[in-house]
Parts: sequence; C-alpha cells; structure tokens
Amino acid sequence: MTEINLDALSLGELKQLEKSVAKAIISFEDRRKAEARAKVDELARELGYSFEDLADAGTPRKRAPSVPKYRHPENAELTWSGRGRRPGWISDALAAGKSLDALAI
Repeated sequence: MTEINLDALSLGELKQLEKSVAKAIISFEDRRKAEARAKVDELARELGYSFEDLADAGTPRKRAPSVPKYRHPENAELTWSGRGRRPGWISDALAAGKSLDALAI
C-alpha cells in the first residue's frame, strides 16, 4: 500500500481524497454484496430453489385489520377495536362509571 503524506496535501486535495475514499468504499461494498448474492443464488439453485423463493419465505405475515368492538355512545364514528392504547373517550366513560360492555357494539 502506498503511504500518503496527508500533511503535504492542501484542504482541497484532502477533500477530494475523502470523496474518492468514500466512493471506493461504496464500490467495494457493492462488489461484496454482488459476490454474496451470486453465492446464495448458486446454493439455492443447487437445492432446487430460487433466491426469491427463499427471500419471500422470511417475510412476516401482516395482521388483518382489526374489527371495532366498542363505539362511542354519542359519536358513532368513534370506535375502538380493543387493541392498543385505550382512547380517551373510553377512559372517560370508564371513569364516569360505565362498563366496557355498555360501549360494546
């Protein structure tokens, strides 16, 4: 590896060197990823799969949209599924003595 005397370089030359190093690192990482992808593709083909088959296998399942279980007594547009944080109107109703059953749809 060639030694570079950084003290002898001007600010402009140092900044240009910095940009060149950043580009070289990105290029190196891209080459490594391409090599890894090629190895994985080859191994998958040997086992009778494609990379896409294996990559899709690990995707998490999406939850179905939750169905509302509770409705605001005065504003029917306000609903709550019972999942997640309790809305303020539910907390207010409970504090006022109502039960969740009274708000159930």
